[in-house]
Amino acid sequence: MQNSSKLFSPLIIIVFFFASLFLYTKLFGPIPFFINSVTTTKTDTFVVSGEGKSVIKPDIAYATVGIEASGTSVKQTQNQINTVINKVSEGLKALGVNEEDIKTTNYNINPTFDWTNGKQRITGFSANTNLQIKIRDIDKINEVIDSSTTNGANQIGGISFDVEDKTKAEDEARKMAVAEAKKKAQDAAQIAGFKLGKIINYSEGGINPPAVMLSSMKVRDAAGGGAPATEIQTGSSEIKLTVTLSYQIE
Repeated sequence: MQNSSKLFSPLIIIVFFFASLFLYTKLFGPIPFFINSVTTTKTDTFVVSGEGKSVIKPDIAYATVGIEASGTSVKQTQNQINTVINKVSEGLKALGVNEEDIKTTNYNINPTFDWTNGKQRITGFSANTNLQIKIRDIDKINEVIDSSTTNGANQIGGISFDVEDKTKAEDEARKMAVAEAKKKAQDAAQIAGFKLGKIINYSEGGINPPAVMLSSMKVRDAAGGGAPATEIQTGSSEIKLTVTLSYQIE
């Protein structure tokens, strides 16, 4: 009799469990069932950089010429400086410089004072202006300077050189930089014993060639004699570009 009681006891528990479950679903709906999913991502990467260079020869130049004048009145000073500006501009146009490539960058007229006996007295006026000239025919840069000084410019602020279109030179530097970075990556993988996967990130940074600035030149005086003609050499410069590649490690 005791054995029968022991046999029926677990059976009663099971029947009671399923009966309770059936009653719960009827009253409250199905029991929610959740599955947690965990995804892992492989994040091992190898980062390498390469540098490329391309030599370029400037094909445009910028020159800044200055004009100073003085007079006893504002009108007289203006007339002097405007006369020189017109002469300089006409001389540049005769050399083939476009009118839109001649730009006034400043124009100032200020009184000059005498402080004798501690009293302020205006004795006259001084004026100055600068013309920035874009020289598309770079071979004429020396003629531009000489023409400007011959026609009355009495200040030369500086010369800078540039390249109108750097696309080709940048592409050459980029190809060289990528090739160098890939070779470094392949060599490192072979030596260290890992396998490179696909490239997952690319970035680059460029260094533009520095502008070649000249603060002083040998120029002729306003009369066209004296100092020898201007002699400026354009030379060449480099475009540098650095690329960074990030590889997956397999």
